[in-house]
Amino acid sequence: MNWNISAWSIKQPIPSILMFLIFSIVGVMSYLSLGIDENPNIDMPTVTVSITEAGAAPSELETQVTRRVEDAIAGIGNIKHISSTVNEGSSSTTIEFELGTDVDRAVNDVRDAVTRIRNQLPLTIDEPQIKRLDFSGAPFATYTVSSDKHSLNDLSWLIDDQISRVLLAVPGVGQVQRSGGNDRQVRIDLDPTKLEALGVTADTVNSQIRLMNTNLPGGRGYIGAQEQSIRTIGSMKSIDDLRNMRIYLLNGNWSTLGNLGTVSDGIAETRQSAMLNGKPVVAFQVVRSTGSSLATAGKGVDKAIADLQKTLPADIHITKIRSTLGYVMDSYHATVDSLVIGATLAVIVIWAFLKDWRAAAISAVAMPLSMLPTFAVMKLLGFSLNNMSLLGLALVIGILVDDAIVEIENIVRHIRMGKSPYQAALEAADEIGLAVMATTMSIIVVFLPVAFMGGIPGQFFKQFGVTVAVAVFFSLVVARLITPMMSAFWLNKPSEEEDDSKSITVSTYRHMLLWALNNRGKTVLGALAFFVVSMALMASLPTSLVPSADRGETLLSITLPPGAQLSGTDAVAKVMTDILLKHPEVSQVFGSIGTPSSGRAGQVGAAGEVNKASLYVMLKPKAERKLSQQQFEDLVRPELVKVPGVRATFSATMGLGGKVQITLVGNDENDLRQTSERLTTEMRTVPGLFDVSSSAALRRPEIQVTPNTAAAADQGVSVQQIARTATMATVGDNSASLAKFDLPDRQIGILVQINPSYRQDLESIGNLRVMAMNKSIPLHQVATVKFGSGAAEISRYDRSRKVTITASLAGGGTLGQALALVHKLPSFKTMPASVHEMASGDVEIQRDIFSGFAMAIAVAVMLIYAVLVLLFNDFLQPLTIMVSLPMAVGGAALGLVASHAPIGLYALIGIVMLMGLVTKNAILLVEYCLVSIKLGVPRDKALVKAGEARLRPILMTTVAMVAGMVPIALGIGAGSEVRASMAAAVIGGLITSTLLTLVVVPVVFTYIDDFEHRFLKSKNPSRRDLYEAQADSASSSETVGQEVGNRS
Repeated sequence: MNWNISAWSIKQPIPSILMFLIFSIVGVMSYLSLGIDENPNIDMPTVTVSITEAGAAPSELETQVTRRVEDAIAGIGNIKHISSTVNEGSSSTTIEFELGTDVDRAVNDVRDAVTRIRNQLPLTIDEPQIKRLDFSGAPFATYTVSSDKHSLNDLSWLIDDQISRVLLAVPGVGQVQRSGGNDRQVRIDLDPTKLEALGVTADTVNSQIRLMNTNLPGGRGYIGAQEQSIRTIGSMKSIDDLRNMRIYLLNGNWSTLGNLGTVSDGIAETRQSAMLNGKPVVAFQVVRSTGSSLATAGKGVDKAIADLQKTLPADIHITKIRSTLGYVMDSYHATVDSLVIGATLAVIVIWAFLKDWRAAAISAVAMPLSMLPTFAVMKLLGFSLNNMSLLGLALVIGILVDDAIVEIENIVRHIRMGKSPYQAALEAADEIGLAVMATTMSIIVVFLPVAFMGGIPGQFFKQFGVTVAVAVFFSLVVARLITPMMSAFWLNKPSEEEDDSKSITVSTYRHMLLWALNNRGKTVLGALAFFVVSMALMASLPTSLVPSADRGETLLSITLPPGAQLSGTDAVAKVMTDILLKHPEVSQVFGSIGTPSSGRAGQVGAAGEVNKASLYVMLKPKAERKLSQQQFEDLVRPELVKVPGVRATFSATMGLGGKVQITLVGNDENDLRQTSERLTTEMRTVPGLFDVSSSAALRRPEIQVTPNTAAAADQGVSVQQIARTATMATVGDNSASLAKFDLPDRQIGILVQINPSYRQDLESIGNLRVMAMNKSIPLHQVATVKFGSGAAEISRYDRSRKVTITASLAGGGTLGQALALVHKLPSFKTMPASVHEMASGDVEIQRDIFSGFAMAIAVAVMLIYAVLVLLFNDFLQPLTIMVSLPMAVGGAALGLVASHAPIGLYALIGIVMLMGLVTKNAILLVEYCLVSIKLGVPRDKALVKAGEARLRPILMTTVAMVAGMVPIALGIGAGSEVRASMAAAVIGGLITSTLLTLVVVPVVFTYIDDFEHRFLKSKNPSRRDLYEAQADSASSSETVGQEVGNRS
């Protein structure tokens, strides 16, 4: 097959120049329009069902709501997993569908399923909220709003109304959450003594307000020549009107609402707050929508806030206090810097070998010409500039010049034979065409299986694999069209011919190769020994997912015992903040106390876990502190543990890594609880694990109202009436059913409840009035009121109870080591049959990624072999090249051991990369040898000749690739510590595998050639003649050396 398209480019240079000029212009435009993200956007079809019922206990919600919802949606097709979390007053069910499922159809299917069981759910719940998961991860930016003149209520409404409306119009913004502040609300606090005296209940009062304080349509009128709509306007115009509203009693009399209690224009019960450096603030956090660019959303928000600030009163100030965009942009710039540094080093390497600045410049041109068209393809496929796609570009920076190096080195070699640059370019490009094609295809088929792995790992690595494959493909096009054409017209003929065979490097290598060919058994045994030892080292390496990155920000999650009030959580958060601020590494601390279950922060009636708080700890820039983020966490953790009655754990604000998560699933609640408690206790003894906690470890206090069914029946009171009495007296009606008070710019709820001062003990709760037959009676006549306890939180997975035990890893610890120790604990050996472990969190992700990479590597090996068979038209000789693959893995193991790096996500990427690189080197050797044999050169002489001819391009490509990895290995820039293990694997593998490939591959070639000749009895005349010629050639190493010296 004629691969010499280079000759056409040399003879007709204008089309090639024009084509790459267009590619470059489109590439620059595409690059400027690509979004910037931390990670690839993964479109996971996920639907959530959120149901709230103020004050409802988790156990009740699980039975009455969560299980019924799960059973209803279980029959929908393409469901992968169903998980639910039940807290006080809220039930959230997340349905994860198989990849590729139409999300809009999934939402409709879930909505239909929930609608069918709506009449089976309690009447007191808020309407179920069913929606797709359309926002991505944690908040990426936090702002505070302050004013010297405006009230907290005004600032809260500014965020909920104007700021939210403006920001949700920004492309990429999915949600705006308020932290701190309050909500305006009309409060009616009833006096129970007056209710008892007048024989009325809180529920009766609330019902009459709802019936009377409302506007309703009244039909249509035709008076005169016009048509009129009829409106019934019954809403109160002022608080005084509401206060004077008449409430009708059972005896036919009435009383004003103000006579039954206090009516005030106030604020709703506060279920969350915020603080900055220990001082109360009102703030808002911004979450981006799924599929959007973080850079686009972040810059859009900043611009929108700046424009909005100009329209606000002078005393209102909006201040940004944290943003993950800074770290992402720093990481992006660091990766780009590594690209530039690596490219520069690669060009310097080329010049150092060839001693020709023109040749170095021609090789350097290959990088931008290969990369710019890649940006255009990325734009076409909807990719972004993220960790994975940029990692792919950083990884191939050395490869992009590899094909150009091979081409130009071969051209320079021909020029030094005395040919003109034009003639040398034509002949050298024709000579090297098959090798360049084979080496490039070997790298492409290595990375394409990575791009098309199944499941979430496949979605995550798609951009990485495709970007590498596309860039390498364009490097092939450049090497075949541009490099020979530029060389033909731009290279100069050297003043004198050079003989590479006389160089010290070539001479040393020749003697090594001759020794190996004459001591084939020892060479193969040495290679096998190296492989076995390196595999043993590989097996001893710990496994991890992703090393913890120093993001300059960490999240401290605080949990108080269930039953803690907001004021207690607020006080503990302030104590923790003071401890953190004492350390010079900390710049500021933002705290969000209380966690609204759904909707915007502060939503009236929203159930919130007031015993929890999140402290975002912003550290000073790396240059201004002595400790890394991980070291800081390890230093401050013992101080935080001293705060009594508090569970405090550090976690990353974004990203993966740093957590051990053990998930136990079972239907027997007692077995599950006892097993999890034992395992939690045992895990606290495992070295290297901190902050061990269990989702089943805590129980919350309850006030349990148990109906006396006989007494209730005698009085004509139902269980629903009893529950309704307790609800109305303590938290009021659900938010959707509250009567509304009209303001010029909004409606606010009217909350009816018993005055909090009258419900401070069990006796007061027992004296609440419940409506019986035409009279009100105290609650204690039909029910028993007592203290009890129940689950603080209930987690479910695939319709079974779930308990999750989490732990933080100490600095230097790895996920694999920790899991190995945990699985040796006694609880795993004596686990009941009703309980089993389920992979989740980082453990599940690591398992999926490792298995995905194993399959991808296996497919890549088969594809490499298939490509080599097609290119060489031989089934046996490609095995010679495949022998180089184990050398790559062995070298990677040595690199990881030397750098004390575990086998993780980035190390696996490096190993995949090595498979393509070492295959490339072996192809260059074998292809040259086969061509020489076809020309009549004896086998051993052809091998030595191939080694001499290909030594320099192999060394050049290897050193150029190592140079490209140096910036990553040195950990330059934000996030570089995460990628260091990849560089260690690549550098270690390249150095060792290149040295071994140059010696071992020729020896294996002879064994396979012998096998083919002796056992397959080749009838090829030229091959038989070659063996006869070889039999007559000198058998000693000196004689072989003389033959090689007489270069033909």
